Amino acid sequence: MENTQFHISSDENPGPTKILDQEYQRQQTLYQAQPNIVQRFLDAQGRQVAEGLFGRAAQIRFSLPDRVVVEAPQIDQSATISVPQNTREQNVGGWRLRLSRGDLDEALRHRLAELEQSPDLAVSVAASLVRHGAVLHMVYHMLPSGRTVTYQVREGETIPCIPVAGAEPESAITMSSDAIAEEGDSDEGRGTLQVPFVPYARRFYLPQWVAFDDEDNLLVGSLKEAEAHLASMQNFTNILHAASALAAYIVADAEYQKKRYGMLGQMVNQGRALARYKTRDIIAKIKERAEADNLNRGLSLSLPYFDDQKLKLDISSFEVIPAGRIMFVPAFVVRAARQEAAKVAQDTRFNASTRRHLLSELALLEQAFLPSDAKSD
Repeated sequence: MENTQFHISSDENPGPTKILDQEYQRQQTLYQAQPNIVQRFLDAQGRQVAEGLFGRAAQIRFSLPDRVVVEAPQIDQSATISVPQNTREQNVGGWRLRLSRGDLDEALRHRLAELEQSPDLAVSVAASLVRHGAVLHMVYHMLPSGRTVTYQVREGETIPCIPVAGAEPESAITMSSDAIAEEGDSDEGRGTLQVPFVPYARRFYLPQWVAFDDEDNLLVGSLKEAEAHLASMQNFTNILHAASALAAYIVADAEYQKKRYGMLGQMVNQGRALARYKTRDIIAKIKERAEADNLNRGLSLSLPYFDDQKLKLDISSFEVIPAGRIMFVPAFVVRAARQEAAKVAQDTRFNASTRRHLLSELALLEQAFLPSDAKSD
């Protein structure tokens, strides 16, 4: 076997990013130095660990390889050493963890850390290789790959979420990344039917999860479908977060960064669009009930907004009219929206971009109930 060196040059005082990059490169070099049969074994164990974390399993079983290739400083080259038989089979979780309401993710990280700190070099290296195999499986195999995209940052914000249109002309031939494949019973034997995504959707990383256009028009069949798309994007980012929690150095991986960038911008964009769509629906329902004189016993609102710190849809609840026999007047909504906006402007729980997004929704609510002669252009 060809000798493999694991030495990595480092700065005297490397920063956090440099340290993560060095650790990632070290683990990659170590992983690639293993024989093919060991790499396949590690791939299988990594898949078992990763899928156990997201399969709501009570416990995770995995095995260490029977041998690993490590650096041998004494002879200045790599060497193959055996992993003790009694340490190979590992089991994390079970009924004790469930009774104590423990976290399986935390228990797994703790067990891997224990193994990596073993005085036995073979056990330590084998555990780090299983960890590496798990995060590679999460990033490369549990998540679909998308398009190469570019997002712009809104003024005053930090997360790029405005898709930039591609400079290349639209192709007359539909590519698989430009369409969704459908096949019905009547199409059996004729291959798949390629249904092209709208041009706006193709500006995003995964067009199949784009539910709104740039004017917040619904591109899918229902609001529930749009909510399901947002849930899919949240699951995507949850897997990325789980990977970085299991091995922080994975953030130095190019595929990780590409998927994080592509999905983060898409989710923020579409999450905000969903919130605005629901806000307009709330406005329409208020007006409908007001015309039917069905708002004279009080009114409270739960205004949806997308929190780009928590990366999820949240609710801002406030009272418009106290409970009781009070006749509805549109000015009540305007006053309530302005009062809530004043609170949001001072609320330190929001970051600047989430605050701006929520304030724009409150302004949308206010404008909808202002008298015609008082509305801004």
